[in-house]
Amino acid sequence: MTTLSVVGTSARRIEGALKVTGAARFGADASAPDMLWCRFVRSPLAHARIRAIDTSRAQAVAGVHAVITAQDIPSRLWGRRLQDVPVLARDRVRFIGEKVAAVAAEDPETAERAAALVEVDYEELPAVFDAESALKGEVLLHPMDAGYDEAPTSWGREPNVQSWTTLRQGDVERAMAEADRVVEHEFRTQPVHQGYLEPHAYFVRPDASGQVALSVPNKMPMRSRELLAQLMDLPEDSIDIHPSYIGGDFGGKGSLMDLPAVVYLARRTRRPVKYVMSYAEELAAANPRHSGVIRIKSGLRGDGTLLARQATVLWDAGAYGGFKPSPTVSVGGSQLVGSYHIPNYQVDVVCAYTNSVPRGHARAPGAPQCYFASESHMDMLAHAIDMDPVEFRLKNAESKNPQQRAVVQRAVAASDWSRSRPRWHGRGIAVGNHGVGTGAATIRLTREPSGNILIQTGLPDTGTGALTVLQQVVAESLGVAPALIEVQTLGTLQAPPDSGAGASRVTHVAGQAALGAARALGDELARQTTTTRPITVEFAYESQRGSTDATGYIAQVADVRVDPDTGQVIVDRLTTSHEVGTIVNPLLHQGQIEGGIIQGFGLAVMEDLAMLDGHVTASHLGELKLPTVADIPELATELVGSADGPGPFAAKAIGESSNILTAAAIANAVYDACRVRITDLPITAEKVYDVLHSTPTRLET
Repeated sequence: MTTLSVVGTSARRIEGALKVTGAARFGADASAPDMLWCRFVRSPLAHARIRAIDTSRAQAVAGVHAVITAQDIPSRLWGRRLQDVPVLARDRVRFIGEKVAAVAAEDPETAERAAALVEVDYEELPAVFDAESALKGEVLLHPMDAGYDEAPTSWGREPNVQSWTTLRQGDVERAMAEADRVVEHEFRTQPVHQGYLEPHAYFVRPDASGQVALSVPNKMPMRSRELLAQLMDLPEDSIDIHPSYIGGDFGGKGSLMDLPAVVYLARRTRRPVKYVMSYAEELAAANPRHSGVIRIKSGLRGDGTLLARQATVLWDAGAYGGFKPSPTVSVGGSQLVGSYHIPNYQVDVVCAYTNSVPRGHARAPGAPQCYFASESHMDMLAHAIDMDPVEFRLKNAESKNPQQRAVVQRAVAASDWSRSRPRWHGRGIAVGNHGVGTGAATIRLTREPSGNILIQTGLPDTGTGALTVLQQVVAESLGVAPALIEVQTLGTLQAPPDSGAGASRVTHVAGQAALGAARALGDELARQTTTTRPITVEFAYESQRGSTDATGYIAQVADVRVDPDTGQVIVDRLTTSHEVGTIVNPLLHQGQIEGGIIQGFGLAVMEDLAMLDGHVTASHLGELKLPTVADIPELATELVGSADGPGPFAAKAIGESSNILTAAAIANAVYDACRVRITDLPITAEKVYDVLHSTPTRLET
C-alpha cells in the first residue's frame, strides 16, 4: 500500500488568508472609474400581457445612458440546456420579478430612480400557482404563438409540461398484483433558496474591438461563454470571463440569469456596466430549489420483502426551465428507489411550468426532497408490518455491495440505536447513496527553474477548497512541498478547458487531470538533462456521464425531543455515516459533511421560501429562516473506508451526499417520539401541535 504524505493531511486553504483579510475579490468588488450601474424594471404581476412600455421619462433623467426593452434586442430564447427564457420579457410576463426593462446610469441611485419611471401597460392574465393545477391546461404559460423566432427546445405535447422522465425496470403491474400488501403515501416539499451570502453580481467591460470582458461569480465559465456567444451571435474568443471568488454556490451560481441584459447594456453604451442583485431580488427572481408533490406506492411480500414500487414526482418548475444545467430537475428520481433491491419499479418525474419564480439546481438537486419521501415511506412500511426500521432496511438492501450494510451498522452503533428513549424522545434513521460526478478538465502545469510549480486551470473557487485539493494532488505526485505550488484560475481566453464546478465532480475530474499532469511533468523532468528553463505540460481528463458507477452509501440517525404542549421539535443530535474513499483533505472533507447536514437541517425544520399567489413573502435571508449556530444540534460523523473511488488516489465525492437524508431522519424521529407523521416539509411546531391536539389520545399514550 502506497504511503501518502500530503494527501490525507488538512493542508491550509490556499485562498484562506485572502478571504480572512478581505483581499479576495468577489463579484461585487469589480469596478472601473467610468462604469455605469444597472437596475431592472421587474414585473409586479404573475402573469400578464405587455401592451406597451414607455421609457421616455426614464431616458430623460440626467445621468441615464441607456434604457432597453425586449424591442431593442434580438427576439431570442436562451438557457443552459433548455432554451425557454427571454432576456427581457417580450409579449408577456410569467412571474412576479421577471425583467421587463434594463437601465444603465452613472450611479445606482439614478438607475433606481429611472427604473421607477418606466411605465408598463399590463393586461393581467389568469395565473396558475401550483403544478397540479398547471397540468390541467386551463392556463398555458408558453403558447406556441409566443412571438419568438423559434420555440423552446423541449416543450412537450402535454400542457405546461417542461420535462417528463421515466425510470423503469421489470413488470410493476404484475408484481403489485402478486404482492401480499400494497401501501401508498403522498409527500410534499417546499421551495428553499440556496442560502449563499453573496448575491449574484456582474461586471461587464466592452472594448473598441468588440471584445467583452466579464468578472462574475460563475462556477462554469467555459459553458457560460459558450451560451453567451450563441445567444448574441458572437465568436467565443470575443468573450473573456474572469471568474471571481464565489461567496457560496450550493448549486445556484451556475446560472447567468441577468447577465445577458447587462452585456447588451455595456455594448450599447460602450461603457463598463455593473449589476449587483439585492437580497429581495435574489429571493423573488433567482433560482430556488424545486418544490414538489411525491407519491409512492410499494408492494411487499408478507415477510417484508419489497417486490415493486411505483412513484411519481411532480415538480413545480416555475415560469422557466433554462436556468437548470439539465432540462430535468434530477437524474430521473432514482432516489425514490433508493439503495434497495426492488426488482420491479417505475418512477415518473414531471416538471411543470407555473407562474412562480423559476426553479434551478440546489445542492444535490432533487435528492433531499425525494429521500424525504422515500425514506419516510420506508419507515411507514416498516411500522405497517411491525418490523424494526433498521431491520427492514437491511432486509431490502442492495445485496451487491456489503459497504451499505457496514455504513448502516456504523450509524446505528454510533447513535446507540437500541438504547431506550424517554417519553417524547425519538430516534429515526434514513439510508441512501450518492454517486460521483463526471465531466472534463484540463490542467496546465509549469515548473520554473527555481523549482516552483504553477497550476493553471479554468476551475473557479466556489468556496469548497477545490483548488487546495489540486495543490495537494500535484504535491503528492511530484513529491514536493505544497508551499512551492501556486494555483491560478485563468479567464476563459487563457484557461485550458474545464466543465466547471458542480455535480460532485470536482475532486474526481479536476483531481484526475491534476494527477495526470503531475505524472506527465514528472516524466518530462526525467527526460531533461537540465532544468534551466520552464517546462510546461497539459493533461486532459474526461469522464462521460454513466462512465463511473462509484457510489457512496450514507446513513443518518436523528435524535429529537417533542414538546407536547407546543409541538416544538428539538433536534438533539445528528449522527451521519459515510462510505468514503481516500480523503485528500480531512478538514475540508469534514466541513463539507457538516455544512451539508446544516443545510439539510434547515430544509427539514426551518426554511421555507413561502409564496402567496406567486409573490415571495421573504425579502431577506433572515425571513427565510436560515439556521444559525444557535440552532445546530450535536453532530457526529462516522467514516467507512472503501477503495473504489474514481478520483485521484481512489478519492470519492462528498459535496452533495451529506444533506440528502437529514429531513427524512428527523421526520422519522418525530414519529418515533410522538406518533405524529409529518409528510410535508418543513416540520414545524404548528404542524406537530395540530396533529397532536386533533387526536387527544395521542397525548395520553
